[in-house]
Amino acid sequence: MLYFTRWKALAIILSALVVCLCAVPNFFPEHTVKTWPKWAQRHLVLGLDLQGGSHILLEVDANSVKKDKLDQVRDDVRRVLRENKIPYTGLTARGDYVEVRISKDDERPTALTKLRELSQPLGGLLGANGQRSLDVSDAGDGLIRLTVPPAAIADRIRQSVDQSIQIVERRVNELGTVEPLIQRQGSDRILVQVPGLQDPTRLKELLGKTAKLDFRMVDPTVPADQAMRGGVPPDSEVLMSSQSPKIPYVIKKQVLVSGADLTDAQPGFDQRSGEPIVSFRFNSFGARKFARATTDNVGQPFAIVLDNEVISAPVIREPIVSGSGQISGNFTVQQANDLSILMRAGALPAPLTIIEERTVGPGLGQDSIEKGELAAYVGSILVIVFMLLTYRLFGVFANIAVAINVAMIFGVLSLLNATLTLPGIAGIVLTVGIAVDSNVLIYERIRE
Repeated sequence: MLYFTRWKALAIILSALVVCLCAVPNFFPEHTVKTWPKWAQRHLVLGLDLQGGSHILLEVDANSVKKDKLDQVRDDVRRVLRENKIPYTGLTARGDYVEVRISKDDERPTALTKLRELSQPLGGLLGANGQRSLDVSDAGDGLIRLTVPPAAIADRIRQSVDQSIQIVERRVNELGTVEPLIQRQGSDRILVQVPGLQDPTRLKELLGKTAKLDFRMVDPTVPADQAMRGGVPPDSEVLMSSQSPKIPYVIKKQVLVSGADLTDAQPGFDQRSGEPIVSFRFNSFGARKFARATTDNVGQPFAIVLDNEVISAPVIREPIVSGSGQISGNFTVQQANDLSILMRAGALPAPLTIIEERTVGPGLGQDSIEKGELAAYVGSILVIVFMLLTYRLFGVFANIAVAINVAMIFGVLSLLNATLTLPGIAGIVLTVGIAVDSNVLIYERIRE
């Protein structure tokens, strides 16, 4: 006969009781549970198919990925030729290749050798069927052509999707949502499902921004109106302000510090004016670059650029060596909060386009819940009656065991703040069936 010591039996009973108590918050209204202590508020979260929510399908902009890849190749070519002091002209990117003309014929072999070093195996160290990231060839007449093969573009898109999934997850989590589903869909798409979010407007705003943040100098040598008429220096460009009315700025293309060097960003209020601001802090590398840039440009305006829009263009009053600062730009409280979320989450490697948007109404979820409850009640009653009629006293024990089993399942799920979906309910029903089957086998054996 199976025997348990008193302390072991007591430990089993207490453990089952504690876990079952964790399921209690699920039987009270949400507004009641919120008045309880924080540790007692954990409960099951209904999935998208039960409580409704937002379903958004995003697609990575392949054209933007291709353009960024070509721009990177062009910059790498410029850097390599300058480092090796090889004279060149006509460095251009077009179609799927970059061309450069080497000024001296005797320098062309050296240039070819150095530029071929830019080509790397696709897929890391193991390579991808021997394919490389660049095809470098002599196009004749002093031209060297660096072609980006389709496999390299596909590899860059794959990397962009992987990075985007991580960044999208950080942005969605900043909204305070519980158990969002974020996963790859195909080769260049990302599926985002947020249970309980009935108005996806703010979510779309956060996901639709690339959030590429740069700190650059304003070019004081050319008036903005002259630049608008076509007189832009080659190392500058015209960008518009993010607020209305739109104001043109002539901004240098050289990036002093990028958003990749940020470690934190928090919304707040300016102590003097009381207007909403965003405070930011750089890592040690970014802090050194920012300190050097502000030291060299005291008295000059610099621009804070987000997605090719100037959100602020203050004048550097003194060197900023602390590695931190603040951004003000006539923000609302919501705009300051959203900007801080974007800065903390980081920039997307490529723009994301919303190609499908669907809001699952709570009506569908409520209908599913009601039908599920009815099925659960009917099934449970039938099981209880069958066990009582068939096994009498043993049936009472079996029903108690099954009830504790179900309560413990809900308790553990509540403790983990797990999401309950229709497939999850089916799994619980299957578990109950297994528990009943186990009791049937045990009591049939006893009867024999």
